[in-house]
Amino acid sequence: MISIPIYQPTLNGRVKEYVIDCLDSTWISSKGKYIQKFEELFAEKIQVKHATTVSNGTVALHLALVALGVGPGDEVIVPTLTYIASVNAIVYTGATPVFVDSARDTWQMSPEDVKRKITPKTRAIMAVHLYGHPCDMDALMIVAKEHDLFVIEDCAEAFGSLYKGVPVGGFGHISTFSFFGNKTITTGEGGMVVTNDETLYQRAVHFKGQGLAAHRQYWHDVIGYNYRMTNICAAIGLAQLEQSDEFIAKKIAISKWYRDGLDGLPVEVHGQYGDVKHSYWMVSILVEQPVQREALREHLSVSGIETRPLFYPVHTMPMYSDKFQRYPVAEDLGWRGINLPSWPGLQKENIDYITKEIRSYLK
Repeated sequence: MISIPIYQPTLNGRVKEYVIDCLDSTWISSKGKYIQKFEELFAEKIQVKHATTVSNGTVALHLALVALGVGPGDEVIVPTLTYIASVNAIVYTGATPVFVDSARDTWQMSPEDVKRKITPKTRAIMAVHLYGHPCDMDALMIVAKEHDLFVIEDCAEAFGSLYKGVPVGGFGHISTFSFFGNKTITTGEGGMVVTNDETLYQRAVHFKGQGLAAHRQYWHDVIGYNYRMTNICAAIGLAQLEQSDEFIAKKIAISKWYRDGLDGLPVEVHGQYGDVKHSYWMVSILVEQPVQREALREHLSVSGIETRPLFYPVHTMPMYSDKFQRYPVAEDLGWRGINLPSWPGLQKENIDYITKEIRSYLK
């Protein structure tokens, strides 16, 4: 029986107050005061000009690509070590994902491999801030500028992360966030598209609302989507956002507790490299050999501790493996990595118990 889950949302603060207020107002669909409040506070929090809510993080990615005009015949460079949604969203548009390997120190997409993968068809780079550690945005933006490419930041796992003191999400042309139940702040299901570009913002709002024309009721001038967030979800999100500094500080503390508890063991804890703030959406470790991973996970499961493997490199999945490809760093990380329980409600005694069980197995 699992006693310590991999993740559990922390639903305190003013969550119930805002949700009840939303219910009492009867504004429970995609209109209501919490939508605008959440968008405005979120944009302020990550220091961007515009933010628009959407129904989940996957459609946020799709909407960002649609707003940029990415489509058939285009290529989008994306790390193979990422959650499947990053890649699927590219395919939804009819574009082709082009995979790149990871940098060994940060686990993020390799700017050097990005350079090697650019072709005349390349339209955009999707920078995924994996597990909360920022990508090397300076290097990626230089490459993008040299080749006249768009940059999409996938910040689903990186709310609260900083690159050179600036929140991720404001470096690319357009960026996305996820608020699924296991994210740093949650709305249950939900996401956000953010940008500093007024035109991209207007395009995103237009496409997410069924392509409704701005000045003619029930007239639709593009093929749009129903990607809107509900007022109830936004109410939860606003209350979560009010507590986000506390959540992030706790996650960073948890990462230190893990690091201290695992010191001296033959495991590598995902670290922080460069002038960044790693928000540790998940604390992840690498075992020495791939064969050790499932045995350790089973040992922890028997002890009531839920874990999960690092993301499997997407190029190894059936629908993306029609031709043989090798990405040695991503594959090495993908076969050896384990995500450990990382939610803000964990206490030091929980982490001590988890690290004790890891130590007992690896001693």
